Amino acid sequence: MSNEAATAAATETAAAPEPLPHGLGSSLPAADARAKTEGTFPYAADLWAEGLLWAAVLRSPHPHARIVSIDTTHAREMPGVRAVVTHEDVPGRPVHGRGTADRPVFASEAVRHHGEPIAAVAADHPDTARMAAAAVIVEYEVLDPVTDPEQAFEAEPLHPDGNLIRHIPLRHGDPEAVGEVVVEGLYRIGRQDPAPIGAEAGLAVPRPDGGVELYLASTDPHTDRDTLAACYGLEPERVKIVVTGVPGATADREDQGFQLPLGLLALRTGCPVKLTATREESFLGHTHRHPTLLRYRHHADAEGRLVKVEAQILLDAGAYADTSSDALAAAVAFACGPYVVPNAFIEGWAVRTNNPPSGHVRGEGAMQVCAAYEAQMDKLAKKLGLDPAEVRLRNAMATGDVLPTGQTVTCPAPVAELLQAVRDHPLPPLPKDTPEEEWLLPGGPEGAGEPGAVRRGVGYGLGMVHMLGAEGADEVSTATVRVHGGVATVLCAAVETGQGFTTLARQIVQETLGVDEVHVAPVDTDQPPAGAGCRGRHTWVSGGAVERAAKMVRTQLLQPLAHKFGMSTELLQITDGKITSYDGVLSTTVTEALDGKELWATAQCRPHPTEPLDEAGQGDAFVGLAFCAIRAVVDVDIEMGTVRVVELAVAQDVGRVLNPAQLTARIEGGVTQGVGIALTENLRTPRGLVRHPDLTGYALPTALDAPDIRIVKLVEERDVVAPFGAKAASAVPVVTSPAAVASAVRAATGRPVNRLPIRPQAAVVTNQ
Repeated sequence: MSNEAATAAATETAAAPEPLPHGLGSSLPAADARAKTEGTFPYAADLWAEGLLWAAVLRSPHPHARIVSIDTTHAREMPGVRAVVTHEDVPGRPVHGRGTADRPVFASEAVRHHGEPIAAVAADHPDTARMAAAAVIVEYEVLDPVTDPEQAFEAEPLHPDGNLIRHIPLRHGDPEAVGEVVVEGLYRIGRQDPAPIGAEAGLAVPRPDGGVELYLASTDPHTDRDTLAACYGLEPERVKIVVTGVPGATADREDQGFQLPLGLLALRTGCPVKLTATREESFLGHTHRHPTLLRYRHHADAEGRLVKVEAQILLDAGAYADTSSDALAAAVAFACGPYVVPNAFIEGWAVRTNNPPSGHVRGEGAMQVCAAYEAQMDKLAKKLGLDPAEVRLRNAMATGDVLPTGQTVTCPAPVAELLQAVRDHPLPPLPKDTPEEEWLLPGGPEGAGEPGAVRRGVGYGLGMVHMLGAEGADEVSTATVRVHGGVATVLCAAVETGQGFTTLARQIVQETLGVDEVHVAPVDTDQPPAGAGCRGRHTWVSGGAVERAAKMVRTQLLQPLAHKFGMSTELLQITDGKITSYDGVLSTTVTEALDGKELWATAQCRPHPTEPLDEAGQGDAFVGLAFCAIRAVVDVDIEMGTVRVVELAVAQDVGRVLNPAQLTARIEGGVTQGVGIALTENLRTPRGLVRHPDLTGYALPTALDAPDIRIVKLVEERDVVAPFGAKAASAVPVVTSPAAVASAVRAATGRPVNRLPIRPQAAVVTNQ
């Protein structure tokens, strides 16, 4: 070969594009990644329609008051105002709610929390709408708010359904059992906000049949449609929800109280109506994590093995029930953590107050109790003079053990393996005491601390969460896979909230059918329901439905070939777009086998049923469990109380890695969210009033606050009842990391640290 030819061949080889990742187990990039990074991805706030009107909502300035009168005259008379609606204008059911329908569309006789909607306005300009909403005159008789959940038991009923939402008395084992060593503690968990990157926004467009279409960032469109239709007094088929770009979600992304006025105004005016919430409205409107009060008593023998756990758990549900019953069930069931506890006696309550409503936030219930039971394990280790990791290892749960609810753990539970992995991981180097390294000090580069006041601490957290719904929830999802012209399309109403479902769906079809080009159709309520996007549901249920549909199409594709060659379809395989037989006789491409045909199939996935907890807190309430171990290393300035999280080592039970890059991002995101819960995030509500409802007053961790996150082990022991064997990935590090950080601060300071987020005064050591 000549030099010129060799050079040309080398250039051609170097320029050849690398093959794209393909199928399960690869790091296939998200289809919308480029649009999101370039700023061209269409979010709900970007929507527009001809003849658009703008909406605004009047919200209560009081956490508790009786409404004497509502006068909308001045608002209606303002130029440019097209409609003003109150509770009198709701044609259907006057209440709504995710779990329990007890929340008014508009307050009528009383307001029960700061920011409760009272009226909504549609006008031809957003400023006009806001001014008209402010012109609605409401006469209040201000009442004393009930903001302490302990007082809710004795207070006058705040709601027609009473103040007690649910009580779960869990009884497991011998109530007379006692241990040689007993430790007690009282713990408080603050109120965290899901703080979505983009505030709520949406567009409602009236339909010729008298119905309405809503374009929303909904994470559960069919449930939202049914709720809206009931409140509008319409049949569900006359209300359609089209899911627009969801700007990230770590909770129920779209507040139904935000959606309801939007469609109501569109129906009233006959015009498209747009509503974009301010950040303050977002904080006031959507639900938050349940603030929780926890009392614990742990009994153990002289070797540190648990004998009995007693606990009282009180969840502050705020003004309305929402999903508090579900959160309480998780809190009570997981109150002992991933440990073997032969005797457990737990009392759990969820009560109404005049605080902002609480609801589903990632790891609800499980996060609060994890912080408490891990603090108890630290106390137990200290009293026994044992290493904190060793005490945990002696009690670690394994497959075949029994939860305090009486349910046997049948899924993989490699708790000891996870803990050993993080314990044995090398510790990070100590910071150097030089001016060039001052940025390592707690407080940041300009921190006022002194290196001599810094103490390093190492702590541990073990956490667990349940996957899918619980206590008899009917989990089901439907998907359709269609192949035509060498291109596959997936139709499934599972909303992409950042958890990676659309990428997973593409990988499943690639793996099953050998088709490279796979598109996932936009979601709307004309498709069969797929349920909410939380607790790993779409990886399991919707991914399972896509897999079943793809396998049905695969059978349709292979049957003619199998029949032609006199063999079963099981003897044929599809790899890298080629169909081959076990003996090599048959070899063709998927494109040739399709031969222009259109193949499609629809399938459902429904996991095995669960049951509600009984009057003693017993029952097989959960489909599956996921576990995580985290070792936290922190530096604490014991004079100022500032904390720097140096490193978090993570070992997690993932079942199977479906997309390595995506899984890493989910774990790192969950851990960082947990750091915020541990150190900064606390929505303050003195006397029920939300103070500083903005991202200045509510301190989220930034990239500068994120520690080094070391994923030291991913245990791939497949759960045989789960599609692909995979487990939920993002909730369990959120649950575990706050407990680990608090444990490390305890180790550094010797202080009890019984409240989250950790306040500076809790980390100050006065007697050095």
